[in-house]
Amino acid sequence: MGKRKQTKKFALVKRMLNPSDQRLKENQVKEAAKKKAAEEKAVKHVTPAASSMFFQHNTALGPPYRVLVDTNFINFSLQNKIELVQGMMDCLYAKSIPCITQCVLAELEKLGPKYRIALRVARDPRFERLPCTHKGTYADDCIIDRINTHKCYMVATCDRELRRRVRKVPGIPLMYIAQHQYRVERLPDGGMPS
Repeated sequence: MGKRKQTKKFALVKRMLNPSDQRLKENQVKEAAKKKAAEEKAVKHVTPAASSMFFQHNTALGPPYRVLVDTNFINFSLQNKIELVQGMMDCLYAKSIPCITQCVLAELEKLGPKYRIALRVARDPRFERLPCTHKGTYADDCIIDRINTHKCYMVATCDRELRRRVRKVPGIPLMYIAQHQYRVERLPDGGMPS
């Protein structure tokens, strides 16, 4: 009896692609695009520092303080029975000018009759009104845009998300409400850092 001839099974045979196969060229194009994207991500674009910044100390801040007010700060001030301008002066020990953007006023108007007292407070003549040039009426983006362009403001808000975004901008102090009074975070001392 002779030996039976055994053939290799189909799946066990490795097949080689032709080097000029179209599928290989597509993979090479994809790899080149990935490498180019990785190189672009490796380049870090740094925004230039403001001329008013001396290390982390903002020299543009000083009395009278200009405070950008958010909608929820006005609402929480009314709930805690704090008079806005007087509370700011008590907190900062200096004159303060509350500033309100058109976006914040529009947001208060959108909230309806439930917030009409807050809207009346926001229309106080002691408040400085700031015009907005951007599209839309989203107040948080408006405030962040304004403090990125001008470093002369403090931000008054009770919104956690907005406070987190403001903390990323160097040299901008935060004002918030804690234990029925105003508190300031990151306000620099009077003198220059040594």
